[in-house]
Amino acid sequence: MPEQLTSEQVTPEFELTDSMKMVQETARNFAEKEIRPVVMKFDESQEFPREIIRKLGELGFLGVIFPEEYGGAGLSYLEYVTILEEISRVDPSIGLSIAAHNSLCSNHIYTFGNESQKRKYLPGLASGKKIGAWALTEPTSGSDAGGMLTTAARQGAEYVLNGSKNFITHGSVGDVVVVMAKTDKSKGKKGISAFIVETGIPGFIVSKKENKLGMRCCDTSALAFDNCRIPAENLIGEEGAGFTQALAVLDGGRISIAALAVGIAQGALDASLKYARERRQFDKPIGEFQAIQWNLADMATGIEASRLLTYRAAYSKSQGRDVTLEAAMAKYFAGEVAVQATNEAIQIHGGYGFIKDFPVEKLYRDVKLVTIGEGTSEIQKMVIARELLNQG
Repeated sequence: MPEQLTSEQVTPEFELTDSMKMVQETARNFAEKEIRPVVMKFDESQEFPREIIRKLGELGFLGVIFPEEYGGAGLSYLEYVTILEEISRVDPSIGLSIAAHNSLCSNHIYTFGNESQKRKYLPGLASGKKIGAWALTEPTSGSDAGGMLTTAARQGAEYVLNGSKNFITHGSVGDVVVVMAKTDKSKGKKGISAFIVETGIPGFIVSKKENKLGMRCCDTSALAFDNCRIPAENLIGEEGAGFTQALAVLDGGRISIAALAVGIAQGALDASLKYARERRQFDKPIGEFQAIQWNLADMATGIEASRLLTYRAAYSKSQGRDVTLEAAMAKYFAGEVAVQATNEAIQIHGGYGFIKDFPVEKLYRDVKLVTIGEGTSEIQKMVIARELLNQG
């Protein structure tokens, strides 16, 4: 298990320890020096930033939450969310790549894979030498994941996959994909199983690379499986356990998306504060106008509340607790706050906010995904209500 936090390491106010602050500072410096100068280059080209990803791997950021015995950094979820926040302040696209790689693909193998699977796949993933993807969504099944049509039929020592997946992060650049497929169509959700699929094998097809509104250098693609044969030993856990596994994986994934949202919102606030101090109208900085001040106050308060919800969820996750409720709350609230914050940032910038020379334009395009990916805001509210009604 990742490092367990003690009461001496983190206070009830979630003040970071000195070692955690060092990790945070490392992420901040990397984002400013290595990512910020090329943000718009990769946004315009939609090119996957392999060299940046390689350097993130060298820093341990692609194996943050996994033990050192599997090649990971052995850090806690609290350090993980601070890394995501700092990277996403500068470029949410790269923050999303870190989140999907750690929380979904690698974490599924770490949490539910057997020892042989962990030792075979995690070192490459944790180092960044291999890129991970996670394939649940299909063209006709998004929030209703149980409605998937992809099948996996056992044939001797192999499973044969047929079907398609949609909106898969790292779909065209990944080396290892965790794929959910039905091994027994008669059992609905209980007939879904999870498999490790190495890309490039016969029958594995990248059918389309998506041209997106935002998060443009984080690869999103559609996949297809045409009699794609994989070894039976690549089944994760037991047949029929895939849907339950996916729900557990998504709990951790939602914490990472909450952190990404906090980072986006903070980036929008940082840019707005800078602009409000520098931009002058009617012979004074616009930051002296009450309307601007109220917008900034609303942004800052929402961000701080989002951060605390996210830190609480991350702390609970590091303690090994059930975080379904906390993760859903953090993702829902932080996502909605981030959308509002980027909207306010554009308004504060006025016409300049509509121009690509200013960072808020990209943040505004990137942010909407955090209310959609890994469970929409509507799904989060359903999860929250269900958990509340089942308590007691």
